[in-house]
Amino acid sequence: MSNVTVEATAMLPILKKKLAFLSGGKDRRSGLILTIPLSSDQTSMEELSATLDYLLSIPSQKCKARGFTVIVDGRKSQWNIVKTVVLMLQNVIPAEVSLVCVVKPDEFWDKKVTHFCFWKEKDRLGFEVILVSANKLTRYIEPCQLTDDFGGSLDYDHNDWLNKRLVFEKFTKESTSLLDELLVINDSDKGSAVDREKSADCALLPSVDPETVLQTGHELLSELQQRRFNGSEGGGQGGPAWCPMEEELLAQPQVMKLLDSLREQYTRYQELCRQRNKRTQLDEIHAKVMQVVTWLQGPGSELLKTQQAIGDSMRAAQALQQKHEEIESQHSEWFAVYVELNQQIAALLSAGEEEEVLELKALQQQLSDVCYQQAAQLEGRQNVLQAAQGFHGITQELSQQLDGLLGMLCADVAPADGASIQQNLKLLEEKLQTVEAGLSSLRQKGGMLMEQMCTQPPWPLEEAEESPAGDQQDNTQHVQTVMEEMQLRKQRCEDMVDVRRLKMLQMVQLFKCEEDALQAVEWLGELLDALLKTHVRLGDDSQETRIMLDKHRKFVDVAQSTYDYGRQLLQATVVLCQSLRCTTRSSGDTLPRLNRVWKQFSVSAEERQQRLELALNFHTAAERVLQQECVDPESLDEVDSSGKTLLDRLILPVIFPDGTEQYFGSPSDTAAAAEGVRERLLLVEERRLQLQEVELHNDEEDEEEEVEVLNGQEARLDVIGEELSEKEEQDDEEEEEEEEEEEAGQQGGDLERATQDC
Repeated sequence: MSNVTVEATAMLPILKKKLAFLSGGKDRRSGLILTIPLSSDQTSMEELSATLDYLLSIPSQKCKARGFTVIVDGRKSQWNIVKTVVLMLQNVIPAEVSLVCVVKPDEFWDKKVTHFCFWKEKDRLGFEVILVSANKLTRYIEPCQLTDDFGGSLDYDHNDWLNKRLVFEKFTKESTSLLDELLVINDSDKGSAVDREKSADCALLPSVDPETVLQTGHELLSELQQRRFNGSEGGGQGGPAWCPMEEELLAQPQVMKLLDSLREQYTRYQELCRQRNKRTQLDEIHAKVMQVVTWLQGPGSELLKTQQAIGDSMRAAQALQQKHEEIESQHSEWFAVYVELNQQIAALLSAGEEEEVLELKALQQQLSDVCYQQAAQLEGRQNVLQAAQGFHGITQELSQQLDGLLGMLCADVAPADGASIQQNLKLLEEKLQTVEAGLSSLRQKGGMLMEQMCTQPPWPLEEAEESPAGDQQDNTQHVQTVMEEMQLRKQRCEDMVDVRRLKMLQMVQLFKCEEDALQAVEWLGELLDALLKTHVRLGDDSQETRIMLDKHRKFVDVAQSTYDYGRQLLQATVVLCQSLRCTTRSSGDTLPRLNRVWKQFSVSAEERQQRLELALNFHTAAERVLQQECVDPESLDEVDSSGKTLLDRLILPVIFPDGTEQYFGSPSDTAAAAEGVRERLLLVEERRLQLQEVELHNDEEDEEEEVEVLNGQEARLDVIGEELSEKEEQDDEEEEEEEEEEEAGQQGGDLERATQDC
């Protein structure tokens, strides 16, 4: 590509006017087509000439040798302007122009004038000029090589071409300048060592960023290759085939050449910078390593040696911990430098030469040894301080627990009830267990602290003489003294706890006896209440009454046991009060209450038993008279008497020793019990009536026997009468036969009279 004397940026306003352009189309001889679109406005010949000079400087000599076909579009201009432009072509590109096609408007100028003028100037111009209308321009140029202004299919965007041209020229300028700078920088490393040191002190940075220039070139090359590919593809289909910056314009080869040269020099520049950076890094690393080692072995070690105490309290240990954290903070800054240096050395070792590797490894080993040794000292001191804080914390907590336990033991015990005593006793036991656990934890923490102090990492031999050893012995002695003192305090508290525990257990027993005695009174009262309210029935027969009597005796035995239990509890209460020296207790009225309830129960139980015994006697006698066939009236009278006595007893109240009265059950219950007795009395009365009826029946039977005897006599009399009648009939017959016998008649009359008398 020819050198461009004028850049597009210098004449950008003129190029934007599109006074002339290379569309990329070609004539039939493969010559480039130069289009000059004349407008109706006045065209500046100077600007047109400058545009043509710039455009003709783009193609190569090979392209120029094939000649140009110039299309002068005069459809919107006047003839004299067209003529001026045609004549100007002779001065600008006389040798390169092979054909000038003047596109005439529909209403054309005077043909004679125009033809005469062109023919007249033909020999002087040196190229052929033809006048042609737009629709006949395809006789000389293929339609695919013409733009759409002349009815062709070639796509051309002047603004796009101008932008790409600006990018191309910018890349060419920047890449050429960058190549010169990189050559100077790269060649400077070939000089002497002194020159290299001087150049190293100077800035080795080019004026522009090589990465940016390379990226711009790659993007431009990609755009050119893409346009070429699309153009060749479209040419085969009759579509747009060319653009101003294709291979004929030699933009792509030049960009590729510049990119190759630039990559080569930039690679050399990067290697140069890498070598110089490596040398600089080695010097910096060596200086930093010695700086870290010097501080750690000097001021850092001195700070740690002055901090050996463990404190005598939690506050002192926390102050020492804070001081140690400050020392750790100072070391952390140097350890951060160590980590950074170690990473840098590792990076250099992977790509360094043999001599550099040996030097770097020695520096790395020295730095690691010193840092690890100092870190071990810091960790050992931190472990001791943490163990000391744990020990002092447990000591402080155990001391507070012992003070609280002692205060509880010194306070008077005046609880209100057994539950509060149990709670206080439980609290006392819990506090004692807490103290025992605290003392066990204190021994454990003390052992850990002394172990940490004994296992601290030693200092190097050259520093061992300066390391303090007396502080460790004092610390160990302090720990042992504290543990012994806490053990003595705990033993004294245990002795006091034993005394207090015995006293509180006696008080618990005292309250328990009082509560149980009151409970016995309540139980006895409940038994009395149950006896008076529910024990009313007397049974429907002797068997049921006998069962109820047995249950009553067992019920009385339960009450007796409850009373005896309450008496024993009250006696134990008296003994415990004497032991505890408690003169005023709430149990003083319990014994009278117990005795009063027991007397009431005894009276009620006795009355209940007597009623059941009366009922048993009544039912037994009643059942006997009801079951026997022959009962004497005296037995019936006895049953009737015992029943009435029982009924009279049921309506009587129970009179307690204090004069108060209480009835068994409710009136309805008493009435129900009395009704059972009355029913049994009715049965006995019915039995009495039955016996009386039997006696009457026997009397009636005797009377019936007498009647039967009389009836027999009458029957016999009837027989005799019949016989007499028969005889009279015979006598009548005989009288009829013997009327004359009067004596026989008289005797018959006497007999009849005798019969009537009988």
